[in-house]
This record gives sequence, C-alpha cells and structure tokens, in this order.
Amino acid sequence: MNRPDAFTAEYTAAAGTLVHAGVLGPRGAPEVVCVPGLGCSHRYFLPLARRLAPHSHVTAVDLPGFGRTPGPPEPLDVRGLSLALADWLRATGRGGALLVANSGGCQVVVDLAVHSPDLLGPAVLVSPTVDRHARSPLRQVARLVADIPRERPSLPFVVGPDYLACGPRRMAATFRHLLDDPVERKLHHLRTPVVVARGSRDPIVPHSWAAEVAALLPHGRLAEVPGAGHALNYSAADALAAVTLPLLRRRGTVPSCDRGGR
Repeated sequence: MNRPDAFTAEYTAAAGTLVHAGVLGPRGAPEVVCVPGLGCSHRYFLPLARRLAPHSHVTAVDLPGFGRTPGPPEPLDVRGLSLALADWLRATGRGGALLVANSGGCQVVVDLAVHSPDLLGPAVLVSPTVDRHARSPLRQVARLVADIPRERPSLPFVVGPDYLACGPRRMAATFRHLLDDPVERKLHHLRTPVVVARGSRDPIVPHSWAAEVAALLPHGRLAEVPGAGHALNYSAADALAAVTLPLLRRRGTVPSCDRGGR
C-alpha cells in the first residue's frame, strides 16, 4: 500500500521515451508540476510536495536522462529538455499547471516559454541559474561546494544517488549546456505571474542575480527566504510552500484538458 505522504509512480509515453513522475495529492485538485535541476530527480521535491499536497495535485517529473526516465545516448541541451517537458505536459494534459522549478530546471521552464507559451501557467523559479556574471565552470562549482553546508544534512543522500544514476558524462554535458544557455535573453517570453524565490544564504544565486531575473520578467517579483540555501524545495519547504500557495489560490482552477497516457 502506498503511503499518503510518499510519491506514487506515474509513467507516460512522451518525448520518445517513457517519462516517470512522482505524484502526490488528491486527483481533481489544482495541478502543480515540479521541474528538477541538474542531475536531480523527483525525489528532492518530496518535502515541498508534502506541504502542497493538502491543497493540490503535485507531480514532480523526471526529465529524460535523469531519475527513472531513460534518456537518449547523447545528453539533451536546454532546448531538448524543454521540448521533452512540452511533449510530456501535452501528453498528460497538464498544460497551464503551476510550474515550480529549481536551479537548472528554471532554465528549462524559461526556454519552454519561447516555443510553447500556451503550456505555461504561473511559475515559481526557485534559485534560477546561471548567474550571467559568473558563467564559468570553476566559479559555479566553487559556489556549489560553498552551498553544501547551508542545506539540510540529508540532501546529499537524496541527490547523490541521482547524480550516480545519470552518470558523469550526462552530468558534465548538461552542465555545459546550462552554462551556454543565455537565460537572461529569454525571460521576457515568460508572461505569466512568476515568483523568483531565493534563499538569503544561497551562494549559487546571489541577491543581485535573482533581482535581475525578477526585473526582466514581465510579471515577476522576488521573494527571499531568510537563512536558506539553494535547494529551497528540500531544505526550506515550509517557506517555499508559503511563497507558492498564493499563486495556486490565484489560479484557482485545474487545467481543463483531460489527462492521457497514464
């Protein structure tokens, strides 16, 4: 029997593969779709999903090549990942859902807005990368290392197996694609209400960059969580839920299209 506070598995034929997602919350409730960052799977969204599930139907998707979703031999770039997300949103009827993305997943959601704006609902961009003022592998890795002690101690035990599962080649290639993605040039395409959420102690996403992202969005605002690091969805889930729920209430409806492929 599935625990009421744990994800259940959903598999959908989409994007040329069998896409896995973790699902939590009552069917028929407003939809929330969670998009993980580099190398991560649905699993590190569980703390946030538990807090949103009383109010919504939460689905954390594994993008191709990560988590339990097989990917192509050649790692996908940001456009490839966003096209895969678009195909999955259409296949499952979740177009228009509230999107909550973390880190590199924010770049995927922003790119989605370029080619498939019809699929976008409100969004929460949690710790959006990559800071254009520090777009180098060395600086980004140094910031990642600096963030480790600012997260919950259990986080490495959650994301570590995900990193091992996707493998160093896919991790490195996807990292390069994220660095090469000029996200700041595409933010104006995201025309739905957007909250940029940042932990006040996040070294990967400094205040100046998060504020710049919010300012470049047509309907963006910045929300900072005191004392938190980069992975707010895992290490500061209560505070992130408090940021997310007003957008959910504002939307107030479940996407009207039927879900298929499940």
